[in-house]
Amino acid sequence: MFLLKGFHLVFKIFKNALLLMVMATILFIAYRGNQPISVPQAPQGMTYFEFMADRIDAAKTVKTSQCGWGMMLSLAALGPIYSVVYTTVAVNPDSALAKGTAPDPDIARDVTGAAWYEIPDIWWKTVERLSWTMLGEPAAYGCQFRPVQIAEHTN
Repeated sequence: MFLLKGFHLVFKIFKNALLLMVMATILFIAYRGNQPISVPQAPQGMTYFEFMADRIDAAKTVKTSQCGWGMMLSLAALGPIYSVVYTTVAVNPDSALAKGTAPDPDIARDVTGAAWYEIPDIWWKTVERLSWTMLGEPAAYGCQFRPVQIAEHTN
């Protein structure tokens, strides 16, 4: 009986910690998504949510046969994986994962050995760079989205 109560207590603590982590992650993304993007090529003051709204609007104008929603789905499917891998590689450049990862300009520089509390910010900036690379940079072929434009943020 004591063992069963102990299991119940551990499960309850684990469940509450997981719920707290999910809520903290949602709040962090909501906060950072409304801050200006750190990508230098983005219009001054543009937030991540404005950028994504613009890219969704741009995807509506591209013929489906030329890509359309393919890049959006690619970002949604692969973005979370790449952002975690690239953040891990940036913080631990001597790890086995880093040695097996191809060089990429979206991997943060000069963050080796970052403290645990710096990692969410490094991860978020990686998300921004990956999103910009996949959806914001002009392409000569493939998905030819129109340039990023937000009326109140155009240069």
